[in-house]
Amino acid sequence: MKLNIRSFSAAQSGFRAELDALLAWDSVSDAGVQKSVENIVSTVRANGDKALIEFTNQFDRRTVQHSSELELSRADLEAAAKRIDPSVLEAIQKAAERVRLYHERQMDGQRSWSYTESDGTVLGQQVVPLDRVGVYVPGGKAAYPSSVLMNVIPAHVSGVSEIIMVVPTPDGDVNDIVMAAAFVAGVTRVFTVGGAQAVAALAYGTETIPKVDKIVGPGNIYVATAKRMVFGAVGIDMIAGPSEILVVCDGKTDPNWIAMDLFSQAEHDEDAQSILISPDAGFIEKVKSAMETLIEDMSRKDIIKASLEGRGAFIHVSDMEEAVEIANIVAAEHLELSIESPEDWLPKIRHAGAIFMGRHTPEALGDYCAGPNHVLPTSGTARFSSPLGVYDFQKRSSLINCSPEGASELAKIASPLARGESLEAHAVSAEYRIKD
Repeated sequence: MKLNIRSFSAAQSGFRAELDALLAWDSVSDAGVQKSVENIVSTVRANGDKALIEFTNQFDRRTVQHSSELELSRADLEAAAKRIDPSVLEAIQKAAERVRLYHERQMDGQRSWSYTESDGTVLGQQVVPLDRVGVYVPGGKAAYPSSVLMNVIPAHVSGVSEIIMVVPTPDGDVNDIVMAAAFVAGVTRVFTVGGAQAVAALAYGTETIPKVDKIVGPGNIYVATAKRMVFGAVGIDMIAGPSEILVVCDGKTDPNWIAMDLFSQAEHDEDAQSILISPDAGFIEKVKSAMETLIEDMSRKDIIKASLEGRGAFIHVSDMEEAVEIANIVAAEHLELSIESPEDWLPKIRHAGAIFMGRHTPEALGDYCAGPNHVLPTSGTARFSSPLGVYDFQKRSSLINCSPEGASELAKIASPLARGESLEAHAVSAEYRIKD
């Protein structure tokens, strides 16, 4: 199959403008979607379960009569786990264990601490888990048990006591693999609702679905828009755009491997982005040839083709230094360093959601079972944000316990600052603690 994928040279005039245009994306820019979501969110907030049932029946083509029909019990999840292929259940369990072990390591730096100054004043930080979180799991076109594991397990490890999962079930079809993953991961409650109405229910609570403190998990443009809309009433993880991969290769990896790594993101949907950067122009041509051969056997070849031709690119650079410079500009969700001695280049990588190092580390392993979280910043947001982790399910309180001597000395600093801001009560409050 012929593929018309953009090809750039970093040396060409106007390259940066072309790159910026290629990377541009706003996942929640549709005014029609915005208006629709505003109506859904406000209606669910006002009418609770009644609105939730109406929207679920409308959008998921169901015939729910009572809110109790929206919840799956722990026994339902266990039954689903028993129905699926044992080899799939075993894979879920092994993946869950690896994800759990990795996130338990993150807890080492996420504990409360304090220190005592010479005058007896105690300063520190108390770290506690959130009380209740909501996890949105996509449903419909595809099943994502891996999304369940990646969102639920770090919440569980961080100590969250109640994890509420929402997942749409169009036409009433419940995916056993997703429910088995929920059983293994330790979800507290599962509700078969989706879309903006599920986000609104989690944010504001209904008679059946409890209000949560934070909502995490991916979804379509309606879910993303709703998450942005309810932010402030609850916390959210991020507004995720389409999946993306940037492969930096020195030209010495099997072209078929690189072709399939690029396909692994392109097959998500037509808006996914796959980019290859290499200083070897001949290698780029080999990869393109491999892609045109291999795509014929892909079950999702039409989606892959649309993705690659719509948002994919080959970029030729002069050397690895330039490749890394462009990689930092792209700030990709997934960055593959398919090169010799990737650890030597790692200190120069400043912006990437996850970094896959070496020729034998395809991004696909990270999606499922390597251990690190696959919920990653997209659309260049890796410049300022990080992968989902236990820290996303915790909050911190500053601790201050002044001794009489410490309060006196601090007041001598605070008082002139407060008076400089014309906040007299602040100054006097501090001055009361000054020892004569």
